[in-house]
Amino acid sequence: MTETHLRGSRRTLLLAAAGTSLAIPLRVRAQQQYRPEYKVSVVGNRPIPLSGGAFDWADLVTQRSGGRINMKVYPGSQLVGGDQTRELVAMRQGVIDMAVFSTINISPQIREMNLFSLPFLLRDHRGFDAIINGEVGQDLFRALAAREVVPVAWGENGFRELSNSKREVRRPEDLRGMKIRFAAGAIFSEIFTALGANPLQMSFADLQPALTTGAVDGQENPVNLFLAFRMDTLAQKHLTIWNYVADAGAFVVAKSVMESFAPADRDLIIACAREAAQKQIAESRKGIGIGGDRSAIEECIRRGVSVAELTAAEKTAFATATRPVFDKWAQTVGMPLVQKAQAAITSATA
Repeated sequence: MTETHLRGSRRTLLLAAAGTSLAIPLRVRAQQQYRPEYKVSVVGNRPIPLSGGAFDWADLVTQRSGGRINMKVYPGSQLVGGDQTRELVAMRQGVIDMAVFSTINISPQIREMNLFSLPFLLRDHRGFDAIINGEVGQDLFRALAAREVVPVAWGENGFRELSNSKREVRRPEDLRGMKIRFAAGAIFSEIFTALGANPLQMSFADLQPALTTGAVDGQENPVNLFLAFRMDTLAQKHLTIWNYVADAGAFVVAKSVMESFAPADRDLIIACAREAAQKQIAESRKGIGIGGDRSAIEECIRRGVSVAELTAAEKTAFATATRPVFDKWAQTVGMPLVQKAQAAITSATA
């Protein structure tokens, strides 16, 4: 073989090797471009189900990706200084990569999410499931997607019940003059104003000291959150089970972040979110009477809390008192969407 032939063979081998090095490591290089950490935001902290769902999601993705995708949860909305109402904006600004939103906290920016906050629309978990598992849930996810985030699963924080330090609440007039904390959204201010209370907006981080000092008389949150944060030790001795609104959880990924993942990894993130969401829903419903399990209610009573479980007639009195708020905010949400939701709920609860 001549020197020219040797040089040609060597060049051929080098080109082939170069071609191989360009072709084979594409996926490896793509994985190397993944960030060392993906920041996940959620309000509150474990053991409340909404926060637990975020941790479960992060753990599943990190484990099943073999550590290639490292999701780290920042509870208590700490990435936005504890102001949970800023999570959506922060995600669009690139501060947050992923989140488990409370729909209440994003409803000021996404009007359609106020659907879950229309007073006495849902009534129980059957109505809630009809929304998230049907066309209405898909419509709401489209509204989220229009804000540069990719919704991947519906979860649940639970129906919001009322607690206070003053007296039993069974009638609208029982709320008259009470200072009641709400998390976000003008609709909540209007609901409690219609019931004669004095609503005060504040973050969850500020709620506990406010209850301790008596700056507020009461608050509204799911039963399991009431227990987890021992609100019975914060002068909250009266609990009313009225299911006046629900709080859905939305597992989301920033659009730019989702697009940075390989297709198989996107599927992994979605599958893990859905698995975590199912566990979150089950946890949020534990012990509140579904399927006969009343362990959470009984634990409240054991702690010395007076629990008033409203009858259908008693709930109707509250629904009637807040009907003007319902009608006003139904227009804000969009009547076609509200009517679609009402039809789905009626079908599911008939």
